[in-house]
Amino acid sequence: MDTLPDFLRIDPVSRRVSLDGRNPGFYSDPNRVYALLHQHCPTFYWEEQKQWFFTGYDHVNALLRDRRFGRQILHIASREEIGLTEPEPHLQNFDLAERYSLLELEPPEHTRLRTLVNRAFVSRHIERLRPEIAALAESLIDGFEKDGRTELLSSFADIIPVTMIARMIGIPDEMGPQLLRWSHDYVGMYMFKRTKEDEFAADRSAKEFADYVKSLIAERRHQPREDLLTHMIHTEHKGQYLTDDELVSTTIVLLNAGHEATVHQIGNSVRIILDSGLDPAKLFADEAVTERTVEETLRICAPVHIFQRWALEDVEVDGLAFKRGDKVSLILAAANLDPKKFSDPLAFRPERQEAPNLSFGAGIHFCIGAPLARLELNTVLPILFKRLPWVRIAHPPVVKDVYHFHGLERLDLAW
Repeated sequence: MDTLPDFLRIDPVSRRVSLDGRNPGFYSDPNRVYALLHQHCPTFYWEEQKQWFFTGYDHVNALLRDRRFGRQILHIASREEIGLTEPEPHLQNFDLAERYSLLELEPPEHTRLRTLVNRAFVSRHIERLRPEIAALAESLIDGFEKDGRTELLSSFADIIPVTMIARMIGIPDEMGPQLLRWSHDYVGMYMFKRTKEDEFAADRSAKEFADYVKSLIAERRHQPREDLLTHMIHTEHKGQYLTDDELVSTTIVLLNAGHEATVHQIGNSVRIILDSGLDPAKLFADEAVTERTVEETLRICAPVHIFQRWALEDVEVDGLAFKRGDKVSLILAAANLDPKKFSDPLAFRPERQEAPNLSFGAGIHFCIGAPLARLELNTVLPILFKRLPWVRIAHPPVVKDVYHFHGLERLDLAW
């Protein structure tokens, strides 16, 4: 049996695991822990989180698609029924912004909202953005190439995804830094280490973000444009239009989900490629090879690790009985490392042709922005390595001290 790190205890018989999610030894290298969980206890009760977690590829893939589980529960049960506490007054703005989030809804509301925005994100529409994404990447590299060094997150990875999703929605480029600040506060709500200060910051930013989106909605009602926000305002589905609250929630989730994970993935991908010692010129030799390289980086260092589901009825999974109202967690990043699906799963092998990664989820909540994220990664990574063929990591990367989102705080490069 492999020696367990001091922040991890596994009892394979009871399937109980004690793991400090805030320990740097874990969040800086979660893959090592996932490998141990796969070895000893792929389905486990995480004592600190008081919840059952699934890491096996087949279980995660099936549960993402299983309609006996859902992203919300209050559409079929009361708070009293399932022992859910009342909403916190200091989070009312955050809760309102989340109320109609595509990530949180179940059919029929989810179907209506997703149908209205889906058209903008299908691959054939997204593909038209390739020249614009490439031009933005080239201009950013122009800005730092001559310096011989750069911090990649702030000079490149942060800027591209937020700029592109903002342009699609119809938000001016100069709002980029403010959108990033709001988004960083907002996603603080999903972290294990969340404090009361984080909650106040998230609520404050949710209000500012919502107020800004409402001002844009009022503008577009009077002056429609060729952008996604105008499309959402003026398009009906079965005789219904989106309400202002629905428009605000949808716009916020598209902005947050449309850049947060891709920022992390650009940094993660560059790091894994440089750490691998493989020749980037070969990894990006043509479109097909580039696509395989990108998918392998998504598999081995996914940016979003956990998604949760409510049991909508009494159900049994992997020998465990769940009652209606129980919550379970699915670790997408661990499913991508299941040794039953991937040979030598901790190795970066872009040539592998095995199961598809689950980094974008599956089922009705499969990431609506996946075509955009893939296009951005397939476009900007080859440009970066072609422009900077001798690039190397200048200092040890600084990993974000969070768990749900796995990414870097800093990635200093030199050439």
